[in-house]
Amino acid sequence: MRLLSRAAALLGSLVLGFVGPALARDVDVASYGYPLTNPFEATIATTPMELRPKLPDIADIDQHDYAVKLRPEREFVLPDNFWPVKDLHYRLARQDHPAPLVFIIAGTGAHYASSTPEYLKRLFYGAGYHVVQISSPTSWDFMAGASRIATPGYSSEDADDLYRVMQAVRARHPDLPVTDFYLTGYSLGALHAAFVSKLDETRRSFNFKRVLLLNPPVNLYTSVSNLDKLVQTRVKGITDSKTFYQLILGKLTRYFQKKGYIDLNDAFLYDFQNSKQHLTNEEMAMLIGATFRFSSADIAFTSDLINHRGLITPPNYPIHEGTSLEPFFSRALQCDFDCYMTEQLIPMWRKRYNGGSLPQLVEKSSLYALRDYLHDSPKIALMHNADDVILGPGDLGFLRRTFGDRLTLYPLGGHCGNLNYRVNAQDMLNFFRGQPEPLQAAAQSGNR
Repeated sequence: MRLLSRAAALLGSLVLGFVGPALARDVDVASYGYPLTNPFEATIATTPMELRPKLPDIADIDQHDYAVKLRPEREFVLPDNFWPVKDLHYRLARQDHPAPLVFIIAGTGAHYASSTPEYLKRLFYGAGYHVVQISSPTSWDFMAGASRIATPGYSSEDADDLYRVMQAVRARHPDLPVTDFYLTGYSLGALHAAFVSKLDETRRSFNFKRVLLLNPPVNLYTSVSNLDKLVQTRVKGITDSKTFYQLILGKLTRYFQKKGYIDLNDAFLYDFQNSKQHLTNEEMAMLIGATFRFSSADIAFTSDLINHRGLITPPNYPIHEGTSLEPFFSRALQCDFDCYMTEQLIPMWRKRYNGGSLPQLVEKSSLYALRDYLHDSPKIALMHNADDVILGPGDLGFLRRTFGDRLTLYPLGGHCGNLNYRVNAQDMLNFFRGQPEPLQAAAQSGNR
């Protein structure tokens, strides 16, 4: 049936005098095999251990953390307790032979050594690549150690900062035998990767051979709004005397009493969700939203502090290593991403770039701004999930029209929950190796 539909669509295009865009690779639910059908659960618990790819042990990876000094003026701007991030740190895993190098850009607020960059590093390193892990431009360490204006959210500016980091990393390791450069990012890091790739078309420092975007926001404002709304989810059992966190802690305590231990890892989360104490949909939604709210608070606090705006931390307030930052972080938590955009991002954009309205900023900072480039660049592919919580109306249609058969659309996985599923892992490797289509998509070709 799918083959007939495709033939009919092609015939219709020819009758009209043109051939339409190639069809996206839609992965079939039945043959995909990913077990979590709830997008909130997939986002939190990710993939069961037995369904993940085999990866090299950390002990078998030749890796080290390095630092580059990109913003020496921050020595005199940042408080003493920011000393660990006055230089920008990153992680390099190197092969003992000439090989392609993959840059990995972390997602919203994420550090270069957080769980998803670590997983992707092990995957690509095991396939024979050098790997460099870079923190998100929205992380406090990147904002302090690399960002020129420390006000993330304008994607072109964030990409410029990332590009300078990549150039500094390359210069730091002149003896690293690199044959080609590859680029990937997940979540917000995927959006940044698209802008970095476009920037490289003119600066030509890397000439990226392949660029892979994993679960990016299409409309940045839509994705942010979706996540912010999750914090407002009404959860049964929360009262004036019992907070959401007390409710979650109670469930964890009862789980601990039954199991006798808690090992806070992905396997624990999956097991916990299959126990009687599992989180409801509303509780999972609020947990995801709360995690994003903490990231937003970090961004608002750090940007305000570095730029001395006085919105959260009073200008010239004496902050030392022993100073409690809790009052300021509590104030930052009251400012969601909308608040950050209104009070810090848009004023910066208008002052520095003669910017205009919020819709204009959203347009320039989303994939829409790169529509023609993404449509015409065969080296860029995108993998996404149909049930991703960050997508909004019209987003999948935009991706289909823009990427055509360079879009692989999985039916399940929530937001990045299936990145560590062995099918997705193989598809990623196949793309970087230059195979014409991922294994999973190829397995579906007989049904088209």
